[in-house]
Amino acid sequence: MLPDKEPIVIELNIKKLMLENIVVTSGLVLIFMAIQYIYTKDPFSITFWNMIIGSILFVILYIVFIILHEAFHLIGFMVFGGVPFKSLKYGVNLELGVAYATTEQPLQNRAMKKALLLPFWTTGVLPTVAGFYFNSTVLILIGAFLIAGAVGDFSMYKELRKYPNNALIQDDPQLPKLYVYMPEENK
Repeated sequence: MLPDKEPIVIELNIKKLMLENIVVTSGLVLIFMAIQYIYTKDPFSITFWNMIIGSILFVILYIVFIILHEAFHLIGFMVFGGVPFKSLKYGVNLELGVAYATTEQPLQNRAMKKALLLPFWTTGVLPTVAGFYFNSTVLILIGAFLIAGAVGDFSMYKELRKYPNNALIQDDPQLPKLYVYMPEENK
């Protein structure tokens, strides 16, 4: 049950986030490719067929990992926030060009922060680590793109850190917005 008072609204600037995403993605790709080159001491073998197969594999995995990214938000809502499965929503906002995962039920701030960052670890960091371990350029690139893809999640997380852990957070079902309901003060 949400309090009757007006919430604090946290709204992301999509254009600013898209620019940040491009910068972070470019930087991570350069850094990770340099690390892979130094780590393997093996020059990249670039052939026409390697490029075609690698590109197709990248596109397929990128789509799968974007879907997984949003699914891990939903898992976080259930695991950390205890929300029922029936309160979850998942889809793509074509106007904004983003996939989304949301819940109709408010979460405590501590649970929302965990749910926001779960996909960063599972779809960004883990594929990157696996890519370095298996010397897979495609996995390393997927990891770089998905780590950078979490810039919006980190922006929300940064804003939520300003509020107490027991504040209630309601996710907007259509826009990249959060509504913060401060806890009632003890009398």
